[in-house]
Amino acid sequence: MDRDLNAPRLRPPWGTRRTAMVTVAAVAAGFALWFATSADANGDDGHRTDAPGVTANMFEWNWSSVARECTNHLGPAGFRGVQVAPPADSLKRTSLGNGSDTVLHPWWEVYQPVDYTLTSRMGTAAQFAAMVSTCRQAGVKVYVDAVINHMTGQGNTSYGGQSYTHFSYPAVPYTAADFHQKGTGPNDCSSSSGGIEDFNNVHQVFKCELLGLADLNTSDPGVQSRLAAYLNTLIGYGVSGFRVDAAKHIGQADLDAIYRQLHRTKDGLRPYWALEVFGGGPGILSPQAFTTSGSVLGLDGVKQIRDAFKSYPDQHIGSLATLQVFGSGSGLTPSDRTLSFVTNHDTERNGDALSYKDGSRYLLANEWLLASGYGSPQVFSGFTFSSPDDSPPSDANGIITDADCGTGRWTCTHRNPGIVGMVGWHNYVGKAQRANFYTDGDNVIAFSRGNRGWAAFNNGTSPKTITVQTGLPGGDYCNVLASQRSGSGCTNGAPPVHVDSHGLVTTTVGPSGAVGLDRANKL
Repeated sequence: MDRDLNAPRLRPPWGTRRTAMVTVAAVAAGFALWFATSADANGDDGHRTDAPGVTANMFEWNWSSVARECTNHLGPAGFRGVQVAPPADSLKRTSLGNGSDTVLHPWWEVYQPVDYTLTSRMGTAAQFAAMVSTCRQAGVKVYVDAVINHMTGQGNTSYGGQSYTHFSYPAVPYTAADFHQKGTGPNDCSSSSGGIEDFNNVHQVFKCELLGLADLNTSDPGVQSRLAAYLNTLIGYGVSGFRVDAAKHIGQADLDAIYRQLHRTKDGLRPYWALEVFGGGPGILSPQAFTTSGSVLGLDGVKQIRDAFKSYPDQHIGSLATLQVFGSGSGLTPSDRTLSFVTNHDTERNGDALSYKDGSRYLLANEWLLASGYGSPQVFSGFTFSSPDDSPPSDANGIITDADCGTGRWTCTHRNPGIVGMVGWHNYVGKAQRANFYTDGDNVIAFSRGNRGWAAFNNGTSPKTITVQTGLPGGDYCNVLASQRSGSGCTNGAPPVHVDSHGLVTTTVGPSGAVGLDRANKL
């Protein structure tokens, strides 16, 4: 009998997430360890990390669909990487809970692992291996969403057919000794409930359960070695790095200890390590504090992007003029330690971010982020939903079906022509510094990136004609959001944009529109 299936939606509330480990003594002693090991965790040991360029987050696409997308769209568009869903065997719900719980196979099943075999909703181990190989052949590296903080909080059956109980997972194996539990010992959770009751309490954040998710004692060397073995198996298949789920609840010392055991990638580099750390915590619990252990997800940045493009919660148009300062200057983590995005699977559901439901404004925000130069930008492509728990398109057994961008069930943001154009623009301008910033003081901005590219964005409801400095040499250019250079003209019959001999351009930027010029598309 499933002891937890009667509980409503055993998953963490938005902005807090799942939990994990480390003793208070280890935290106190850990400062010295972090600084001693952070160079290795950040890849500064004389070798580069396998850091991505522009990536696409193909949220819960199955492996065969990801493989086809790498070959047919991601590689040709210039995406350098793809983030895929957690591939480990996970909880498979066999009945609904009480109350408003109406989704048998919610998306979050895959965030409750049962064992580390690659038998998941997205496909088999063989299909996973073939996907990684196919994507690498297309020039697209694969980054895995890794759930290593906890196991599951409900059920007794997995997609791979494994049986388990809350603190016993024979297929790994894990026993009760491998988990934090309510108590007073050095590896116990001391809260009255056994769960996190105070998210500013480092002991609880690192060592207590969140909504019944069995919290691994990741300070234990045996647990660390089993987690590292799982990640090294993925690296052996050709995976280039990881988005570490619930990293805030693992803590820096344990993250570093696990990372030190990871192999180099097939390209001879240290694996990329992007840590999920929601903001709001003080000191050691802040995203900034975790940059000693790797890159972090740009979760605070999505709120600033949302508010620049759309005031929240009244839904009025925001002000792009605020984006004259964005990044570390606006209180965010450093660019070279941030995986940046407009939204991800959590934030599109909890209101923290824009989503596909914002239409052209959402697309414009993605185009702006690709131009901004902040972080390693990621474009999110998931599936449409009407309730926060909705399953991706799947069969009656929960197995996710092939993605089809023509059905309206998959958002396929990465295929949008404007975004594809800005991916190429981003790759061409590289690390060139921003210059020639222009704003009308409201919702039109423009800037150059060195002398390699220039872009303008209009978040208003009316077209805006501007005359501004581009930093580009004089000549005619194709607007990459609508066309590409082809011989002596622009594709799609698009008219070229003229830059005069002084680098000035006069152009009209449409409502919720953008113009992007780069020297690779100069006629």
